[in-house]
Amino acid sequence: TVSGVGMPGDIPSTTMLMQNYPNPFNPTTIIRYGLHERSQVSLTVFNGLGQQVAILQNGEQEAGYHEIKFEGMNLSSGVYFYRMHAGSYVNTKKLLLLH
Repeated sequence: TVSGVGMPGDIPSTTMLMQNYPNPFNPTTIIRYGLHERSQVSLTVFNGLGQQVAILQNGEQEAGYHEIKFEGMNLSSGVYFYRMHAGSYVNTKKLLLLH
């Protein structure tokens, strides 16, 4: 699920990926990010071995703030990483799933 966050019309001055909340989580967490311009966005989750376990977003999105709900109920407890590509912006953050 992707939805806008923040006030309507709010556009960040730079593209950013925020830390998920809550973290650690069980089994659901929210990942938020901001786009300063319309961009092709890829947001993926990887396990500690670098294997892709989920694709949360893969497509063009409008500028503004967005959030995605990530469900980890079918995954094992442990450390995971989520990575966002948006234009030339790339960032990776760590999340912790505890069952």
